[in-house]
Amino acid sequence: MSGNRRKAFLVSAVLVGGALLMTACQDTDETADTGASQGASSAGASGDAATPSGSSAAGAGQGTGKASGGAGKGSGATGGTEEGAGSGADTGDGKREPVGQSCGANDLSWSARSETQAGGYILISAKAKPGITCVLPAALPTVAFGSDGTEAGPAEQAVGEQITLSGNTTAYAGVNPKSTNADGGKDLDSIIVAVGNDDPDPVSLKVGTITVDKPVVTNWHTSATDAVPFN
Repeated sequence: MSGNRRKAFLVSAVLVGGALLMTACQDTDETADTGASQGASSAGASGDAATPSGSSAAGAGQGTGKASGGAGKGSGATGGTEEGAGSGADTGDGKREPVGQSCGANDLSWSARSETQAGGYILISAKAKPGITCVLPAALPTVAFGSDGTEAGPAEQAVGEQITLSGNTTAYAGVNPKSTNADGGKDLDSIIVAVGNDDPDPVSLKVGTITVDKPVVTNWHTSATDAVPFN
């Protein structure tokens, strides 16, 4: 190869190499631009995708707030139901009845008289004083005799029902002062009566002379004929 041709070849090689180098740089730049563009697009897409998630989170927060508010309202309603339950004694069928004042001996007007039926007994009567409404419990009245406090036992097998006293309503209890057939006993002329053992104000009732030996007393009744202490 002559010198001129060699120079021409070298020049051509240099030109071609430069062209290839320029092309490679352009391709690299374009690739970088494309990659950057795609990256930006991907980032934009990711951002756009994140936006609904954010909205969903906000929506979830709002939903939670609403749900919490709803739960609060529900709780308030339940509290209202509990407050509306009211007071009183549960009757067992979902209803409640007002509980009245328990009677004490000093709330009542008392009387006692001797009866001849069933071998003789004492009929006790009790009425609420004017302006008072009270309840006699479903329990035996407390009846005691003499200074030693001999107490009457039950004349009935079961305890009766409570009785509400008001106005002219009268409760009766019958006392048999001598339930034995043997001779003997204590002769007394009064009895001590109370609504129950815890009554702080028992009353003393005159009954005439009676012989006391193992006395018994009935439950409270609203009818005098139901208060006969049969042996």
